[in-house]
Amino acid sequence: MSKSLKRVERALAEAGVRETVLEMPATTRTAAEAAEAAGCEIDQIAKSIIFRAETSGQAVLFITAGGNQVNACKASALAGEPLGKADAGLIRAQTGFAIGGVAPIGHLNPIRAWFDPRLLDFAQVYAAAGTPRHIFPIEPGLLQQMSGADPTDFTG
Repeated sequence: MSKSLKRVERALAEAGVRETVLEMPATTRTAAEAAEAAGCEIDQIAKSIIFRAETSGQAVLFITAGGNQVNACKASALAGEPLGKADAGLIRAQTGFAIGGVAPIGHLNPIRAWFDPRLLDFAQVYAAAGTPRHIFPIEPGLLQQMSGADPTDFTG
């Protein structure tokens, strides 16, 4: 079992989440792939979108519904600095996850995060569990709480 997957499972267990991480037969790297594998609406996929904060050099996280896009202007305003593309090295160093399996929880280092309120429209959402083939179901309010993400509008 991968270290990344173990960190996610540990974070879920520590929060008292009883749902099981699911291993999918095919990749879940994209929201569309994850929704198909989970048999849910695309907006029930909680995407972890990471940007590089240009002034601080730190990674920042936007947890968004699968069908939504992060609005760069809104996101930069929330972060209080310009945002750019995060490379694989920064993402791995900050979160401990590789692109295609970045979970919204279980990060190696603290990360500033924001949460798409659209996810709260569902009783259950699915998020990456640290690998390109693992996802976990969770109540969105609990996911928001566990991630420490501020719920606010940054899409459009």
